[in-house]
Amino acid sequence: MRWQHAAGTDIGQIRKQNEDAFFEDAGAGMFVVADGMGGHAAGEVASRMVREHFSARQANPEGSPTVEQARELLRGIIAGVNQAIVSDSRDNPARSGMGTTATALLLLPEGNYVIGHVGDSRAYVLRDGELCRLTEDHTYVQQLVNRGRLTDEQARLHPRSSLLTRALGTEDAVEIDLYDGSFQPGDRFVISSDGLTGMISEDELGSVVRLEVEPEKLVERLIEAANQAGGSDNITVIVVDILAD
Repeated sequence: MRWQHAAGTDIGQIRKQNEDAFFEDAGAGMFVVADGMGGHAAGEVASRMVREHFSARQANPEGSPTVEQARELLRGIIAGVNQAIVSDSRDNPARSGMGTTATALLLLPEGNYVIGHVGDSRAYVLRDGELCRLTEDHTYVQQLVNRGRLTDEQARLHPRSSLLTRALGTEDAVEIDLYDGSFQPGDRFVISSDGLTGMISEDELGSVVRLEVEPEKLVERLIEAANQAGGSDNITVIVVDILAD
C-alpha cells in the first residue's frame, strides 16, 4: 500500500517558543511527534533529541521488518532517547528536569502498523467515518478517567490535565507502550501533541478529520482550530492517508 502525508507545527497564541518537534520519513513509513517540557528552552532540547535519534536510525535497514521486529525497533529508539536525555540533564545542570513525550507511528508495507508511545501526545485513526484513539495518555487525569471519576471531556478541561505521569528523561528507565494493528486503504492516521487535543474535544477533532481534504490542508485546519480555541500550547500535527496501490 501507499500513503501520502503532511506535517506542521505552530507556536500557538500564548507560548514564547515552540518546544514541539516532529520527524517524518515517508519512505520508511515513520512519523513521530514529540512535545518537550522544561525551562530555559530545555524542552526544545529534549524534543529535538527525539527527532535526531529517529533521524539517525534506519527504520527498514534490511527491507521490511516483521511486526515484532518493528516493536523492538521503536522500543530501542525511544529507550535510547530516554537515556540520552537523562545523561544530558546530568551533564548540564541548567537543563535538569527536561523531558519530552514521544509518539511514533511505523507503517509496514504489508499493511501493519506499530506505535511506540510515552506521554500525552496522541495517535488516532479514522476508519469508515469513525475516529479511534490508538494511544492512552500518561497523565494524572487519564488515571482518573480509568477509575471512572472523570469523563474524557472533564479530563481535557481539568486544571491538571497536562500533569504527566510518564515522560522521556525523567527516570533512568522508562516504560514504553507499544501498540500494533492493521491498516487499509481509506484509513487516515493523525498524530498530534496535546496542543491540539487539549484545545478541542474529540467530537470537534473528528468533525475536522472527516473533511475530505488533502493531508496538507487538514493539518492547516487542525492547527487553525486549536488556535481559534485559544492556542494555549504549541501545536504539532501529522496526517497520513492510506491509499490503494
